[in-house]
Amino acid sequence: MRSYVSRSVGLLAVAVAVATVISCAEQNGESASAVAIDADDIGGVVTSVQGPEAGVWVIAETTDLPTRFIRTVVTDDQGQYVLPDLPDASYEVFVRGYGLVDSARVQAMPGQTLDLDAVVAPDAAAAAEVYPAAWWFALADLPDGELSQRDLANGIRGCLNCHQLGNKATREIPDSILSRADSSLVAWDERTRMGPAGAGMGAGFQRLGAQRELFADWTDRIASGEVPTEAPPRPRGLERNLVITLWDWGTEVDGRTDSASSDLRDPTVNANGPVYAAVASGDVLAALDPVEHRAFEVEIPSTAPTTGTNTPPSPYWGDENIWERQVGPRSVGLDEHARVWFTGATRPVTEAPDFCQGEGGNAFGEYYPLPGGRAQVLVYDQTTDEIAPIDTCFSADHNQIGNNNFIYFGQNSAVGWIDTDTWDETQDAEASQGWCPAVVDTDGDGTITEWTEPDEAIDPAKDLRIEFGCYMPSVNRVDGSVWCSGIGAEDNSLMRLELGSNPPETCIAEVYEAPPSMSNPPIYGSGGVHIDSSGVAWQNWRGSGHLASFDRSKCDLTSGPATGQSCPEGWTFHRRDNPTFRNASFPINSDESYLIQVDHHDALGLGRDVPIYGAVNTDSLEAFLPDSEEFITLRLPYPMGFFSRSTVGRIDDASAGWKGKGLWSNYSNYVGWHLEGGAGVLQKAIKFQMRPDPLAK
Repeated sequence: MRSYVSRSVGLLAVAVAVATVISCAEQNGESASAVAIDADDIGGVVTSVQGPEAGVWVIAETTDLPTRFIRTVVTDDQGQYVLPDLPDASYEVFVRGYGLVDSARVQAMPGQTLDLDAVVAPDAAAAAEVYPAAWWFALADLPDGELSQRDLANGIRGCLNCHQLGNKATREIPDSILSRADSSLVAWDERTRMGPAGAGMGAGFQRLGAQRELFADWTDRIASGEVPTEAPPRPRGLERNLVITLWDWGTEVDGRTDSASSDLRDPTVNANGPVYAAVASGDVLAALDPVEHRAFEVEIPSTAPTTGTNTPPSPYWGDENIWERQVGPRSVGLDEHARVWFTGATRPVTEAPDFCQGEGGNAFGEYYPLPGGRAQVLVYDQTTDEIAPIDTCFSADHNQIGNNNFIYFGQNSAVGWIDTDTWDETQDAEASQGWCPAVVDTDGDGTITEWTEPDEAIDPAKDLRIEFGCYMPSVNRVDGSVWCSGIGAEDNSLMRLELGSNPPETCIAEVYEAPPSMSNPPIYGSGGVHIDSSGVAWQNWRGSGHLASFDRSKCDLTSGPATGQSCPEGWTFHRRDNPTFRNASFPINSDESYLIQVDHHDALGLGRDVPIYGAVNTDSLEAFLPDSEEFITLRLPYPMGFFSRSTVGRIDDASAGWKGKGLWSNYSNYVGWHLEGGAGVLQKAIKFQMRPDPLAK
């Protein structure tokens, strides 16, 4: 068994010598700063030769606790900061900001006033070392060729589903690869075939054809000294109220995690309890006790065959099969009992239960047979420390729990669920699950009877089964309907499913398509979906970079079944300006949003029903305030490489104001060694909190 040891995160190398002057005084002594602090805070003023530095980050890091702990805040208009409520430990504190180079680290203890001298970057290259990946990747040109610029960018986004493009690990080619390649293009061909995902990644890269030369051109220009000329904006306004706390968890080879801290329906569930993550590259749940600052793991049993290889060898791990696994867990969520529900392989794919095909009179198998899923459902009970597998006919992945205690799972062209109450009563996998295809009531009789298949000619006397993507399901808690969004490059729809009183016979679907012409640039390539407390669906768009809301209550539901673009009045679109490819004929982001969640309970501190999505290439979450139609960027500056697949709010103490709540997330890339610091860096659990002002303590 390999022993994984946490290693310190290294600072970025700065090519120039800098002098940093730090004045430090005890709280009860004479202070150079007027910032008020408590005994468990560190506070002061950040200045440079240009004066007070507003909108820069002050970062405190310690390894004195059971796991590494990092807290980050932003300076106010006068360069003042307060790092609040620090656990008792010795901290290294430093300043990072756009237009600066990192200051030297200084030791400090809670209760100290610490005024810091920021260091202005001597040139654009030094400043750009801490820019998020999107600003670097925007330097790439999209060449003409067989693929249109839009199709080329869509092909590239396949990479962004797993890791950043433009971070230090991708904008530089390792010497071990470049030294034996005839050209940078050959080096790119080789590097994309490496590692445990090399077969799929290399094939996807080759599908770009001759236009994949853009990657070689991009890295060659960077190697010759080209750097971004436009700096990212510093945090401003509400963004300066952000407090970010990070803890190390998992192992140094973990890749792709989804985390959950509480029940989406009730954020007080599991208050102050462990946060859990499904680590797709292994056979464990990663866990964090944020009270004791202790990380641990829960092993997951499985009889599934072993998968995961490194062919060819990885430049980071050589021939070691770091992703050899059986379970490959994904998509974690908590119920009202704080049990952890997640998905993963528990058996060979070929050993699906017979009832999936309707044998034994299973109503769902007879109505819509399924071949048996590649991933099943598991539930971990914290109180007994036991994991129970639930064999499913559907392929279980992203999920959400409804008011009826059904956990819904999306898959292509069907929705499956586990009735947790029935499971608790019977422990019977067949009795506890169900699934439905999406059939639209096109004959208008109010029921689903005989239907035509998607590839058949429409028969007005029959209903119509539709194909749809359901990478992410979401439950409308107003009416109990389940909504689905796909993530294809050209997806532009939302599917709504009502189970009715006796599924599967009573399952009825609707489909709503977004008119591409409603916005400029055009709308394409949907992402996730989440429903707010009023029943409005919020959808992020990976391709075009939009955020959409769809309000079904605005639709004329008497004009016939919803089969597509039947309700343009229900849609509203917003778009945030992010870095775009510089030679694109219309704005194409060098970024991608991943999935969206709605903060129903104001766990973050920006208000109720605020939609939030993770941005892969900008080290940030993006929150949208519906009332003011304002985007708020929640940037995580250190360590660089953050992108999120999920966020879950939790309220630990409703009487404690901002201190008693937070929005939990985690680093979700497949390759943890792409994070700042390189191989050996651990993935992080993250808590985002918005305080009422930048100096609140």
